[in-house]
Amino acid sequence: MAGDVPTSRRAILLAIFIAFGFLFGYDMGVISGCLIMPDFIRRFGQIGADGLPYLSSSRQSIIVSLLSAGTFFGALAQAFTADSLGRRGSILLWSAIFTAGVAIQTGTTYSLVQLVIGRFIAGLGVGSLSAIVPLYNGETAPKAIRGTILVMYQVQIVTGIFLSYLIELGSHEINNSASWRIPVGLQLVWGLILLSGMFFLPESPRHLLGTGREEEARRVIAELNNVSEDDPLVIEVVEELDFAIRAENEGGQATWAECFSTRNALWKRTINGMMLQFIQQLNGQNFYYYYGDTFFQAAGTQLTPYAIQTILGAVSVAGTLPALYLIETWGRRRSLLTGALLQSICAIIVALVGHFTLAATGTPVSELTARNKSGGNVIIAFAVLHVFLYGTSWGPTPWVYLGESFPLRIRPKAIALGSATNWLWNFMLSFFSPRIVASIGPLILLVFFGMLIFGFCYVYLAIPETKGITLEEVDELYSSGVPAWRSASWIPSDKTHVQHRRADEVKEVHEKQSDSAEKARD
Repeated sequence: MAGDVPTSRRAILLAIFIAFGFLFGYDMGVISGCLIMPDFIRRFGQIGADGLPYLSSSRQSIIVSLLSAGTFFGALAQAFTADSLGRRGSILLWSAIFTAGVAIQTGTTYSLVQLVIGRFIAGLGVGSLSAIVPLYNGETAPKAIRGTILVMYQVQIVTGIFLSYLIELGSHEINNSASWRIPVGLQLVWGLILLSGMFFLPESPRHLLGTGREEEARRVIAELNNVSEDDPLVIEVVEELDFAIRAENEGGQATWAECFSTRNALWKRTINGMMLQFIQQLNGQNFYYYYGDTFFQAAGTQLTPYAIQTILGAVSVAGTLPALYLIETWGRRRSLLTGALLQSICAIIVALVGHFTLAATGTPVSELTARNKSGGNVIIAFAVLHVFLYGTSWGPTPWVYLGESFPLRIRPKAIALGSATNWLWNFMLSFFSPRIVASIGPLILLVFFGMLIFGFCYVYLAIPETKGITLEEVDELYSSGVPAWRSASWIPSDKTHVQHRRADEVKEVHEKQSDSAEKARD
């Protein structure tokens, strides 16, 4: 495009609303607290040899992992609805499915089967929405603020996690089912708000043009950019989108295999999206959520697991706020490179200090030595810093990249593959981490350290800078073959033509001034 798209209040409000709460951020946080609530254990656990109820590791695994299984399939399933029902209609459908899943969970009394079925159904909604939201935001956001709006997606995720921790901090002492029904049931509110609000939000203009609804697309573009429908900006956007869509549709209906085709380096873009989601899940931040209480207790703290979760949740929220600014000033590459480097330093310090100074798990606070406590304090400091840095860099940026890297033709499918990769490795991490920790303890952070170093190298060699260019210009960026480490200085051809024209105009003015000066001397 010739110029930057003006910032629209409606576009910003749309992005905030579409990521409201956000559903799966809250759901990811709420279940960990429920697993240690006495009433929850009594209803869904087993009776031990001592006559007391307990929740076995296998039941915990089933309860937690069924959501992840649902999210994986939901992320892939949305690719079929995003085109047939539209982005807006697809969000309506999956919001309704999520809400139904939450209602099934909340309404259960003693049935473990009903609980896990409800979590699986809710997971279908969570996974599909995790793919559709960046797709929808990426297609509706003006390019000048597209990165910031997509970062809001991650802000809402961690805000949802933090909110779940806060609610459980207050509800866990209730001596009946309200202790877990309140935090679980509140998800009905988030789902219903999103479900009802979508009736008032527009369809993606790219999808409207792709289905031949040009007048609607013009109206939406004008509203999102706060201009009239006959504004030159609207005409320019429609012409560019229409040209790109016609070019994309020449090959017939898109297939999953096309996501890995050589045309416009689609295979490279799909692999990049999946790799960033894979590396994101193995940054190490989830480990702190699962085992942060162990580190805090090693330092002699008396904080409850609920208080520890709340602290880490607050740090995550604080970490994402600078990303709203850095994503458009530093750009995508610099955010990822800096985040990987600084997080790797935190990971190696936590691994080594934890291995050589922490007391054995379960050691009473009264028996902790000065060495144990000082080592624990170092671990706490760097664990908190690690979580903060993740929120600033690798938390939001892979979702930003996923939302802005693919042409309209394959966008739903490519984003589905990236989102499904995220949920697959989320499941793998939650399943295998306890077993690895049981064997090597804090040295598990060496795994995350190695992944962060790998992530730094991968980003430097393979991830181009997409800040400040339109979704259509991303095609040209990849087709140009410019190396990723030089992509920040790459200029789209239309802007190059403008620069050349302006240079010619300046040269012409100078020549006229020179001729006038010569005539004056004569």
